[in-house]
Amino acid sequence: MTIENRELTFQTKGDCDIIDITSPVAKNIEASRVNNGTITLFVTGSTAGLTTIEYESGLLGDFRDMWNRVVPQDIPYEHNKAWGDGNGYSHMRASLLGPSLTIPFTSKRLALGTWQQIVFVDFDNRPRSRKIILQIMGE
Repeated sequence: MTIENRELTFQTKGDCDIIDITSPVAKNIEASRVNNGTITLFVTGSTAGLTTIEYESGLLGDFRDMWNRVVPQDIPYEHNKAWGDGNGYSHMRASLLGPSLTIPFTSKRLALGTWQQIVFVDFDNRPRSRKIILQIMGE
C-alpha cells in the first residue's frame, strides 16, 4: 500500500463560487506512484465543501438557487451575533455539503460518470485563498 499526500491551492470569489477541480485532481493521480486505489479530498476550512455534479451552467444555477432556498442568507444566525462577520449561513451550508469526498480510480483514471465532475463550493461571503488536501492511497 502506498499513501501520498498532496495539496491544491487556489483563490475563490466567495458567494457560492463553484469551481471544477476534476482536472487538477486527475493530474495529481497521474503524477502519483499509485495506479489503482482511492483519492480522498479534504477542505481545510469551515465555509466550503466538496461534491460531484454535472458542471453545466443551468445545473450550476439550480445548485446555487437550492442553497438560497435551503439555507437563506437573510435570516438571523447566532454566529453573526458572536463574530459580526455575516457568514453564519456559509458555515451552515458547508456543514450540509461536507468537507470531504472519496473517489476510486483504476489505471490512474478517476471512476467518474460521463457527466460527473468534482467541484469545490465556496459558500463564504468574500473571496478566499483555499486549500484542499489530497490523499492518494492504493497500489
